Amino acid sequence: MQAKGQFEIIWNVRPVEEVLQDPAFPDSLKARIRLIEEIKQFGVDSLGLAKSDNYTTFYDQKGKPLIWLVTASPKYRIEAFKWHFPVIGSFPYKGYFDSTRAVIDEQKLKQQGYDTDIGEVSAWSTLGYLKDPILSSMLYKNEGSLANLILHELTHGTFFVKNNLELNENLASFIGNYGAERFLIFKYGPDSKQLNEYQFSKNYNEAYAQHMLRGSKILDSLYASFDVQNLSAKVKDSLKQEAISGIVANIDTLMRGKLTLYTKKPKQPRELPNNAVFISYKTYRSQQKTFKKEFDEKYDSNFKTYLNKLKDIHESP
Repeated sequence: MQAKGQFEIIWNVRPVEEVLQDPAFPDSLKARIRLIEEIKQFGVDSLGLAKSDNYTTFYDQKGKPLIWLVTASPKYRIEAFKWHFPVIGSFPYKGYFDSTRAVIDEQKLKQQGYDTDIGEVSAWSTLGYLKDPILSSMLYKNEGSLANLILHELTHGTFFVKNNLELNENLASFIGNYGAERFLIFKYGPDSKQLNEYQFSKNYNEAYAQHMLRGSKILDSLYASFDVQNLSAKVKDSLKQEAISGIVANIDTLMRGKLTLYTKKPKQPRELPNNAVFISYKTYRSQQKTFKKEFDEKYDSNFKTYLNKLKDIHESP
């Protein structure tokens, strides 16, 4: 099913050159495609990311979501449920090109007692096995978010450690953030509106992520206490909901009331985040401070040297 979904997209792409020459295609979106080309070249030249044929084709989503991601975790543990795939190894999430199938599999996990989360994603990487297309939804992102997204996904085609997705995703998040800032400075200048807006958003999101990571440690401690206490499921659930409610209340204070921390699912009532939501932050954000410190202190902020060293330490295609 995964391969079928990807190949259906690959068969329905258009070459970027054809799109850029199409008089019916909006000029504003053509400008975004050219921006992606610049971002990609910057990633190769300035960051040392691998050259590839990614983002040389275009896929029109026709305004519809494309991929849904399911994550899961045991009810009383912050630990990712893992899916195992041939060749590429284990993953703490599973992507679906069919929303119905995603919901069916999510419900099965719930019936087995897992906490689950399901959401749409805006891009994916085939790790160099196929030519990743520009998706039409990408063209509506602002400059900083677009640069972050493209550089994040290009990192996966440059550096991938089998069965260590937390390392892979954390590194891609670090490079996406670092590279986006450097690109915005390079293209628009250090005092540009584009850079200022991106840095504000980055700082805001980082505060959010760090709070969620602190929250996951609170839950880890709570669940560890369950192992030495003879508590009923009802009491465990009550203590769990109390802890999560406290995490939500504290982040509302941290963000001065500007942020509401709830999972968002279409046509469903809002609900408190569960363990699966916290897993996502561990997968993508838990090692950011480590990368930043190592990069600044050991490699004097020389990014190409740092990336090459990481590739030497870890097996990478």
